[in-house]
Amino acid sequence: MGLTLRAARPGEAAELTELVMRSKAHWGYDEEFLDRVRPALTVGDHQLPTTVVAEYDGREAGVATLIGEPPEGELDLLFVDPWAIGLGIGKALFLDSLDRARLRGFTRLLIESDPYAEEFYLHMGAVRIGETVSSATGRSLPLLAYEV
Repeated sequence: MGLTLRAARPGEAAELTELVMRSKAHWGYDEEFLDRVRPALTVGDHQLPTTVVAEYDGREAGVATLIGEPPEGELDLLFVDPWAIGLGIGKALFLDSLDRARLRGFTRLLIESDPYAEEFYLHMGAVRIGETVSSATGRSLPLLAYEV
């Protein structure tokens, strides 16, 4: 069966949010931190039309969401469930996001990266252009860009 990508479905925002939170927790963040970032990492029903879900052998394995208006968009969410890390899910979601960005007319994607994910994005060809301050935590986060 392997890896498949599909559009997010109405009614699954809460389930996708839990996938995002499991992925974030994988990096050792404590409960207090996770509670603070939950609002920023919650998948809203309004995001579902621009959200893609990765399934691996029929099981939800990752999620990616694009936001913004051309010419510049943002890769708002890209998370892989911890059980699926290392299966190529992140790469598949990233490449699919680039394809979707091109179709929507984006010429550049911004990525506000978790420090643990920065290496992945750099490996995929993004370039660090600075830092941004997280509204949820006040910590500095890598800000990257990818020319689509």
